[in-house]
Amino acid sequence: MTEQPESAAVFFDGAVSKRRVVSLAFGEALEISEDGARLASWRYDEIRRVSAEDGVLRLHATDAPPLARLELRDPEAQARIAQLCGNLGQPIARDVSTKAVVFWSLAAVASILALVFFAVPLAAGAIAQLTPVALEMKLGVAADNQIRLVFRGDDCTAPAGVAALNKMSQALQKAADLRIPANMVALSSKTPNAFALPGGKVYILSGLLAKAKNQDEVAGVLAHELGHLQHRDHLRKLIENGGGAYLIGLLFGDVSGGGAMLFVGKQLYFAAHSRETEAEADAFAAQTMARLGRPARPMGELLERVTGPEEDGAFTILHDHPLSKDRLASLAASDKGATGPALLSDEEWLALKAVCGDKEKAPKRRP
Repeated sequence: MTEQPESAAVFFDGAVSKRRVVSLAFGEALEISEDGARLASWRYDEIRRVSAEDGVLRLHATDAPPLARLELRDPEAQARIAQLCGNLGQPIARDVSTKAVVFWSLAAVASILALVFFAVPLAAGAIAQLTPVALEMKLGVAADNQIRLVFRGDDCTAPAGVAALNKMSQALQKAADLRIPANMVALSSKTPNAFALPGGKVYILSGLLAKAKNQDEVAGVLAHELGHLQHRDHLRKLIENGGGAYLIGLLFGDVSGGGAMLFVGKQLYFAAHSRETEAEADAFAAQTMARLGRPARPMGELLERVTGPEEDGAFTILHDHPLSKDRLASLAASDKGATGPALLSDEEWLALKAVCGDKEKAPKRRP
């Protein structure tokens, strides 16, 4: 077949979404060129018509990329195509392409769902360990804001009590050799609890201080929370329970955004750790107390004391720190006794106990 005169058309190569004004040459095959450079060569028996608006002949070749298209508006060129392409009216190429697009779209959605609901939670430990400290700190700031919405206790600011808590915190952190510094804060709340947040914030509630009979009980619980902080347990739990939102925030550098933080407050405050995780935090606390020459058993005694029913039905420390006889026995076995000086003087211990004054008796703040 001899080459015929060229005709102008619009071409999409299926690789990039670029509109190309091309010239056509009707030779042995349909030659598609741009500025003299050949872009494609379509055999006439492989060319099919694709649905288009009136006045436009849209074409696709069965051996071309699925999204490749050629659009002709020139009536003479359209007539030439109709003459040369015997299979023009067969919708095979369009149907195959549509089915392929639908199939791969569904496959992509399934892959994303599998990633969010299965892969991310299973890999939560690895993701938590690989999370940069800067992102963990950013998440911790946002988590702290959310925690304040979960319950509305005031910061306890009695100067002598705050100084005593800081002194205990410094001693514990030095013995624990933490990867990031911790910031311990006392909050006014009847709930006997203590918890850590990603990034280093550790809270102790006045309800727990009220239950404590000696400073070693409080120091042991705080050392236990430092263990969770050191092992990134709360960060891992957050990823497990809301991995999709966290991963999206991590990918886009917005771990404090609404999508990633919607669930953070309750997930962190009411998170239940596994027995293995609690055992690791207990062991960390026992080792830290031993380095300070202080006993580990008092921590278990305090936890056992708060297992009874609370008068106001509030969540206790056991909600996110499940106890067992084996756990108590393990703490007792790890107890090296009191071989070093107390972390606080008697006066400092009393100041710590009274750090919240009468705030825990005050009504909660309104939203």
